[in-house]
Amino acid sequence: MCEDLIIHGGQAGPLTFAGTGLSVAEHQRRTVNNFLELRSLAPDLRIIPTLQGSTVPEYEQCRELYERAGVNLAAEPTVGLGSVCRLQSTTQGAAIVTAMAAHGLRLHGFGFKTLGLNRVGHLLASADSAAWSLHARHRPPMPGHTHKNCANCFPYAMAWRTRVLDGLPTWHQPTIDGSEAA
Repeated sequence: MCEDLIIHGGQAGPLTFAGTGLSVAEHQRRTVNNFLELRSLAPDLRIIPTLQGSTVPEYEQCRELYERAGVNLAAEPTVGLGSVCRLQSTTQGAAIVTAMAAHGLRLHGFGFKTLGLNRVGHLLASADSAAWSLHARHRPPMPGHTHKNCANCFPYAMAWRTRVLDGLPTWHQPTIDGSEAA
């Protein structure tokens, strides 16, 4: 049920997700507090901090909340970029990724599509997407595979990954200050 709501922009048939009614700042505060609590409860697990927002200033605000809580995001092996799955192929999404990467963060883009990777993939340490699974769900299985489709198939996922990575640009225009442009 929740996946349907996310995939279809808050609607699943006649049902509509109403949201929490909380402000972005409150969601950010809760995100940081949840991260701190999870890290204290399970310090041996790899729990990554995740930035939330919808504009560059909101992501900066979230980054500052982590810093004020004593979390050095630049020292983290990975920092998640939440709330970007619908923005990542837009100018606004590129500005968010570029601004956060400028802080030296090793970013993970949640739900990144090929268009977003083409634009700012060079600024990400990693990204994920369920596009390969959806694509496979509506096609016959790979030759030699006996399952109904390859929606949960590691070889299919790796073949998809190879195609996506091979299709990404290998050169990006540097800016005057020497950093990479989005």
